[in-house]
This record gives sequence, structure tokens and C-alpha cells, in this order.
Amino acid sequence: MFFRPSISSRYGRSEKDLPPIFTENHKSLGSIFTKKVVTLPRIFTEKKIMDYFKRKIDYALLEWKNDRRHKPLMLRGARQIGKTSAVRNLGKTFKYYVELNFEDTGQKIKDLFQAGHSPKNICEKLSEIVDTPIIAGETLIFFDEIQEHLPALSRLRYFYEQYPELHVVAAGSLLEFALEEIPSFGVGRIETMFMYPFSFREFLLAQGRDMWAKLIDEATPEKPLSEGVHEKLVEELQTFLIIGGMPEVVSEYVTTHDLLRCRNVLNSLLVMFRNDFAKYKKRVPAARINEVFTSVAHQAEGKFVYEHVSQNLNNEQVKSSLQLLLDAGLCYQITHSSANGVPLGANINPKIRRIIPFDTGLCQRILNLDVSHILLSNDFDVINKGAIAEIFVACELKKAASCYTDDELYCWVREKKNADAQIDFVVQQGQTVVPIEVKSGNSGKMQSMWVFLNEKESEYGIRTSLENFAVYDKIKVYPLYAIGNVV
Repeated sequence: MFFRPSISSRYGRSEKDLPPIFTENHKSLGSIFTKKVVTLPRIFTEKKIMDYFKRKIDYALLEWKNDRRHKPLMLRGARQIGKTSAVRNLGKTFKYYVELNFEDTGQKIKDLFQAGHSPKNICEKLSEIVDTPIIAGETLIFFDEIQEHLPALSRLRYFYEQYPELHVVAAGSLLEFALEEIPSFGVGRIETMFMYPFSFREFLLAQGRDMWAKLIDEATPEKPLSEGVHEKLVEELQTFLIIGGMPEVVSEYVTTHDLLRCRNVLNSLLVMFRNDFAKYKKRVPAARINEVFTSVAHQAEGKFVYEHVSQNLNNEQVKSSLQLLLDAGLCYQITHSSANGVPLGANINPKIRRIIPFDTGLCQRILNLDVSHILLSNDFDVINKGAIAEIFVACELKKAASCYTDDELYCWVREKKNADAQIDFVVQQGQTVVPIEVKSGNSGKMQSMWVFLNEKESEYGIRTSLENFAVYDKIKVYPLYAIGNVV
């Protein structure tokens, strides 16, 4: 059993100094409440607070709160990745907290955001409705699922212009679709952060394994971990590859350590995501989006080919559905870069790209993989069945990057005729381009790496697999569980 600090100890405050959490000063509105009841429902009380696990985004949110020049904040990311929980956790550091979910909020509140109401006027009326003080510096206002009410989304910029001292956060799961319908969206007036499912590091912290996370942070190819710790981390990695980083699944695993229950949660999440496809675009059938979504998992091992999705869909139909999935954050693209210098995005070929799912747990459920092989095998090729290890690396690189930018992923393919050399990922470290291969330790499988190093005159390349940290000639080895260290 591992000890997790209490809320008060995490924030360095005594219990009596903490503001009431989700009680009379922390209110939410929704269709499940009567007009007189504005406190959060029972599912958001003590039990759920205890289940909140530290996330990387927490530190950025606290920095935003303490910045005197803060702007209204937009938190972006796919559904069910923990955006709402992270904002509620931030709300515990304020004296007052007001949450509006626009999927449930009544028309009376929605009308406040029509043209003609200033931010201060909105807050005055909102304060009366929810019976909670809205005071700059003391109150956090959270607009959840803001894409459901475009007038509120449009009014965000005016909070910066007319009420900049107030802390306002907005979040939504399908924001990209809503933003397309707004001619001008507060450029320079809205701050944006990007959020993703749990990283492997966050998974360790959720289990109370802070020391292991610290050891990974401090290790380098020149200073590897002890073999005992390395083997334990590989075991944890194998579990994480199976369950993935969706918060509900991570919580289920930490609570029960029951992989069957985790599988059931993953299945439920897949059903939810597929039901959501009907919300994406009225002119794109949900069944078509689902076909493309399923094909992304099946084609994750190589270049995404439109013709392989379905005989009944043309390229344009596949392309439009795929773009919707990318906009929704349910998959990532890895685009070919010539890698001749930085920035990597300056010389790309969009015709050469891989598309991968945004979570290994969901991917293995779509592919219906035999997870016992991943759990029990020490053979890298077995563990990488369905490109699960490569998907993991791509996701970890996204999660390890700055939350202020939605960084693209790049690969490299030799473009000479009849050449078959290719590198899984290329990343930028300062002004240097570094190739990354997701491979086992067999030297015979590293030809592409040497082709790249010689052609680009690179100082070194990175191999990531089940090996411990190490250095071999111009190859630096990072274990899969530590690949986030290279960003």
C-alpha cells in the first residue's frame, strides 16, 4: 500500500485553512438539479476528491492562477481525459468556485451570454442565480462543454478586455468544430492549454510510486537504473500498455488492480466515443466515421492508406472523416519530414504519414489483442503487436511536450527511388534533430538509423525498447517507459 498525501499536505496548508470543497461555496448547475439545489451532486463529493490523481497540467494551472496578467483560459483535449477534474482540483485553491456545464445549463443562464451583456453584468446576474459571490481573485468560474453554447464561447474574449482580473476557465471536447463557426476567436485574448490522457509517469504517481518517477527523471543513458528497478518498471509498463491512460481506467486499476474490470471500462468508453460520432458533423454519417476510426487502429503499423479503409468509401469521404477524428483528438498524425534542420515542420510531405490512436488501451480493445502476451512476454516484438509500443511512444512524446502547444509528430522516410530506410520519429532538441527508433536491441535491425546518421551527419540517435538506459557508439538507449525524457 502506498501513501498519497492529503489535499492539505499537497498544498502545504492545514485542514482548517482549506476552503469548503464542493459545499455551499462550490456550486454547479445542471438539469439533474432542481431550481433550488445548486450544490454538486454526491458523485463529486469526498469520494471523488480522494480519487483525484496529480496531473502534469496541475502545475501549469497553478501558474496561470498566480499570474497577474492571466487571460481567460481554454483547456482543450479529447473527451474523458480529465479536463473537468483538473479544473475542479484547481477550484479547491479558490475561496469560491462556480461551474456551468452548457450541456445541462438552462436557458435563463444561456441568455446571459447574448450580445449586450458585459462580463461584469453576466457575473452579477450569475452570482444571484447560483447564490455564490463572484469576486475577482477569489472566485474561479468554469464554463464546461462551452462548445454547446456558441454565444458563451464568443464572449470569452470580452472577459479579458473588460474584466481581466477575474479567473475564467473554459473547456470542451469538440471545440475545434465549434471554433469553425466563429469568425474571430479572441486571438491574443485567450490563453490555451492542451491536455491528454495519463502519461506513464502520471500512472506511477497515481499509484504512489513517486520515487520510481523521480528515478526515471534522474536516469540517463550514461547513468542507467539498477536492473532490479528497471525490471519492475518494465512490469508496470506492460500493464500500462494494456490499460492505457484514460483517467477512468487508471482509477479503476489503482482501486482494484483488476484488469477484467479495466477492460469493461475501456469497452464502455469505446461505446461512448462511437455514440459521439453523431455529434461531429451532420453531413458525415456516424457509421462512416466509425469505419475510419476502426481502420486507424488496424493501420497503425504503417502508412495510412485511404483505400484500405473500406471499398464503399472514396478518398474524399475517408479524408473528411479522418480530419474530424484528428480534430476531436482521438488520433494523432505522424508526418514525414526531410529532417534537414529545424523547425521539422518546414519540410514535410503530408502524403507520407501514419495515423495512430490516442490511447494504447483503447487501441488494444479495438484490435482485440491477447493481452496476456503483452503482460507475460519479454520479447519486444510480441509486446509491440499491433504497433502498441510505437503508439505508446507517440503518445508519450505528445504528453511530455509543453501544454501550451499542440506539437506535431514527425517521422522520416528516405525519398530516394527504391530506398526503404525509415525512422519512426524525429524530434527537435534545441537546434538539433534527433532520430528515434522503436526497436529491439538486435543490431541487425538498425540499418535505417545508420543511414539517417550518416546522411544527416547527426551526432547520435535514440533507440527505445525494453532495454535499460545504455550507450552504444552513436546510439543512446532509452527504455520505453522513459521516452518522455528526450523531449
